[in-house]
Amino acid sequence: MFRYLTSGESHGEGLYVILEGVPAGLKVDLDYINHELSRRQLGYGRGERMKIEKDEAQILTGVRGGLTTGAPITIKVKNRDYENWEKFMRTTGEIEPGREVTVPRPGHADLAGGLKYGHKDLRNVLERASARETAIRVAAGAVAKLFLAEFGVRIYSHVLRIGSVEVEYPGGLPEEELKKADEHPLRCLDSQVESRMLKWVDRARENGDTLGGIFEVVVFGLPPGLGSYVHWDRKLDGRLAGALMAIPSAKGVEIGDGIALANIPGRMAVDEIYYENGRFYRKTNRAGGLEGGVTNGMPLIAKVSLKPIPTQIKPLKSVDIRTKETKPAQVERSDITAVPAAGVVGEAVTALVLMESFLEKFGGDQIKETKRNYENYLQYITNY
Repeated sequence: MFRYLTSGESHGEGLYVILEGVPAGLKVDLDYINHELSRRQLGYGRGERMKIEKDEAQILTGVRGGLTTGAPITIKVKNRDYENWEKFMRTTGEIEPGREVTVPRPGHADLAGGLKYGHKDLRNVLERASARETAIRVAAGAVAKLFLAEFGVRIYSHVLRIGSVEVEYPGGLPEEELKKADEHPLRCLDSQVESRMLKWVDRARENGDTLGGIFEVVVFGLPPGLGSYVHWDRKLDGRLAGALMAIPSAKGVEIGDGIALANIPGRMAVDEIYYENGRFYRKTNRAGGLEGGVTNGMPLIAKVSLKPIPTQIKPLKSVDIRTKETKPAQVERSDITAVPAAGVVGEAVTALVLMESFLEKFGGDQIKETKRNYENYLQYITNY
């Protein structure tokens, strides 16, 4: 069984993840993990927090001499801003006053979380609900990417939409183009469309507003047969959609052509099957690489729609939970848009879901064993 658990607060000492079930013998490249963390901090329209934090991972357990041992892996990402927050966020002793939150921010978990857990200081909610937590998911996802790379699986993301400015790529993009996304300030691969997006971000900043958008994750090199059709909670598209929806601000997930398929006749909505040189293939990929909850050998494609970040420089109306008086909502540091960074988070959570599915299918307590099982399966489907 592969699973992971994160912990930590936005302004606490650090963020942590424990990964259990990673096979022994996997080479763990710390520089690669840190590179993935730096990618999460990219993107035009990011906030002041990105100038404070330069995320670096520290591997605490489960790795020896650069190789996994099969024991649980613990990774820490330190919050550099903790030195300014220690007296307000310490885990023991008296908390100094001054950073309490009693006026919930519309669109955040503040009020719902306070009601659920009985908090009178809503900082207890927003510290954990913060998108800062995604940094440690990216660190965990980097380990999953290293695992998947052993089997030739590559994962990319890029931005399709910021606000009302959208780009379309009929038929998808080649892998060589997707590799270039980080070279663009908004990670949009159409420079002309991106220039319009940049203007929208600047306008939103001037107006004290925020913008949402859409990013796309594309995965190459997956074999057919990951996931299952036999029960609802084993369908890979459902599990992937759940992980992507758990990214802060995510409000919609599409697999393949997604919602567009509802608008066309059935004959135009499916991918016909062909056979040549010992393999089955499709000329189109409207299904996004998943049929019946199972990978079909085509690239896996998922789109995620993000709402605008609800924190506003010009605060919205709210109510003080103690006095019940109408007041402006609490203002915390925020981005103008985080869609480019959310794409990197999308890559990470996709990798984690796929690693879990890989190990369900091929097993193995050590990476060599998993590879043998994988190669035997590839031989089987070649002779199917």
